Amino acid sequence: MLRVFFVLCLMLIAQSAFAETPESVLATLKSEASGTPGFQGFSAARGETFFKTKHGGEWSCSSCHTENTVAEGKHAKTGKVIKPIAPSANAERFTDMAKVEKWFKRNCNDVLERVCTPQEKGDVLTYLLAVK
Repeated sequence: MLRVFFVLCLMLIAQSAFAETPESVLATLKSEASGTPGFQGFSAARGETFFKTKHGGEWSCSSCHTENTVAEGKHAKTGKVIKPIAPSANAERFTDMAKVEKWFKRNCNDVLERVCTPQEKGDVLTYLLAVK
């Protein structure tokens, strides 16, 4: 019994050691964007503009997440409540790269009708990390 407890404790420690942070996700995006010609870094101002602007369709990121990124949002079509997107208000945000990629892919397709670039994702995350 003690051996099982010890193994479980080690597994929990190992899992927390590999947990991602919004900053490590941003570093991954920066690594991806660095290969793009002309990349000069991310911009919170550009990210805020991107987040709040409608991109050819009827939606922007803020259509569901609201312009107040520390508040709950609501899906524009389904009405489903969405937890705050800013990491300062929701510690679970941007802590799993696979989930980050999944949601950027889905939401960018809804808003832009295409996949977001690493530059766009990094700008938005830089903006969201600046929100307190």
